[in-house]
Amino acid sequence: MSEPPIVIEHREHVWYLLAQASQLEHMIMCQYLFAEFSLKAEGLTGEQQAAVDRWRQELHGIAVQEMLHLALVANLMSAIGAAPTFGRPNFPQSCGPFPPSIQMRLLPFGEAALTHFLFLERPEGMQREDAAGFISCDPPPEPVVSGEIFPRAQEFATVGHLYRGIRDGLTALAARVGEAQVFCGSPKAQATPELFHWPEMVAVTDLKSACAALDEIIEQGEGAQGDWQEAHYGRFLKIWEEYTTLRAADPDFEPAHPALGAFTRQPFDVQAPQPLIGDPGTLALAELCNLAYEAILWLLTRFFTHTDESEEELDALVNAAITMMAGVLRPLGTELTRRPVGPAHPGRTAGPAFEMYYLMDNVVPWREAAWTVLAERLQEIAGRCAAHASGEPVIAACAQRAAAVADSIEAARRAT
Repeated sequence: MSEPPIVIEHREHVWYLLAQASQLEHMIMCQYLFAEFSLKAEGLTGEQQAAVDRWRQELHGIAVQEMLHLALVANLMSAIGAAPTFGRPNFPQSCGPFPPSIQMRLLPFGEAALTHFLFLERPEGMQREDAAGFISCDPPPEPVVSGEIFPRAQEFATVGHLYRGIRDGLTALAARVGEAQVFCGSPKAQATPELFHWPEMVAVTDLKSACAALDEIIEQGEGAQGDWQEAHYGRFLKIWEEYTTLRAADPDFEPAHPALGAFTRQPFDVQAPQPLIGDPGTLALAELCNLAYEAILWLLTRFFTHTDESEEELDALVNAAITMMAGVLRPLGTELTRRPVGPAHPGRTAGPAFEMYYLMDNVVPWREAAWTVLAERLQEIAGRCAAHASGEPVIAACAQRAAAVADSIEAARRAT
């Protein structure tokens, strides 16, 4: 099927589409993390557990690449003079800010999740008849016509379609007004391979590097020019094939906990009532997850919107975000999928809903104030984890890691 053209005539069109891409990558990453956290670590046969452990590592690797894509989009936004943002809508999203074929749900690992992931990552022109439940009945947005000054949503069939449209639009825009005019952002605002310890990271300073960043996202997601075997789609397909084989051999095989993306409170931007956590102990753990997630977003926001920080301070922000992700959010989120939601949802466990609040993107540009708030929040997370650590080794370990991160940010703040 042919892809409808994506219209880009000026900077605001690119800005809007990159902000939309940032939300998309962010929410896709959260979906993969939720499925990863839900996988079991016990109670299976040796063959089944070995497969589940492989799937856990594969899901984690794909989620990490989605984090890379989010950072690349942030670089692209900085390069055109836009402030990167890590805000997004709350789950679930059926259409909403995205076209009808793009839905966002938090699902435990299993048939529904894999069907959803394969549909999201499908290459250009590929249809999946098993994905009807992941397409809303809302009509697509009206095509943008030449001469529209205010940006708005545009139709894209696949994630790759969106990025190809951005790449083609940037190429045409640079040809019309000049590369220097389009890529007016400071090179100092870019995430580099050295700072992020990520060889695939692309610092965007001109059209060539912008196209390289966009191609990196396309190739990792759906594959370059139809070569999808090692891309996300091919990797999910291999998991699907192994999963269906094991299920055929043992129909009772359940590789994941029955996790539910339950909230600590009704999300402010979702009209339909959402499941809420009713178990007090689970609720406390979910709040710790939300705090850790919020801190990661604040650390990344400071990095991508920093002002006069030194290289050492930027390195401290990156290391803090990585440690909070791997050492605090991941173990807390995994533990949460083992805990009951509450009496209203018998037989279901909880899972991180990655809750967003009104003010999570409302941060100031001034360095001293920003670092003071960061250090304070990290210290609060460490203290709250410590308060719930009695008899909870996972939470106790998270408390220690969060305290170490808080100390590193406080030390970096006081060093200047």
